[in-house]
Amino acid sequence: MKRANVLALVVGLLFLAVSPATANTLVSTSPIPGASLESAPSAITITTEFPLMDTGNEISVTDPTGVRVDDGALMVDGINAVIGLKQLVKTGIYRVNYSLLAENEVPLIGSYTFNFLEPTVIATPAPEPTMTPTPSGNNLGTTIFVLGLLAAAIIVTIALSLYARKLYRDR
Repeated sequence: MKRANVLALVVGLLFLAVSPATANTLVSTSPIPGASLESAPSAITITTEFPLMDTGNEISVTDPTGVRVDDGALMVDGINAVIGLKQLVKTGIYRVNYSLLAENEVPLIGSYTFNFLEPTVIATPAPEPTMTPTPSGNNLGTTIFVLGLLAAAIIVTIALSLYARKLYRDR
């Protein structure tokens, strides 16, 4: 009987000591799966439940023809993994594939899609150049006016110096 009680106690402690297994899960993405976008995103962001490791993570984004459109610069910041995108130019379904690693967790592997609707470009007419008159610095009237002002300034300078000399002599 004592053996049965000890055995039951050991089994009970084992059940209490074992924690349930958890796995890293996807919390959110940007853009969200299945979204239809009219403006191209500049980056893809995936947020997980547990902090991600700095190395070993991978995200790739492909266009409707299967060509990669991510810039390859994956940045991991805690629970967020962000990868930049090149300019999206094709309308259609884009696929995001990811493999994310958290410490002591099973790799989080998956994919999702979003739809990019290329906006229609409205052609704007090219502006027509207008002819603006360019001022000319060789105007005869302006030249005569400037020379007249110069002559008047010389005459006033001479007159003031003669007047100052007369005042000095009279003293």
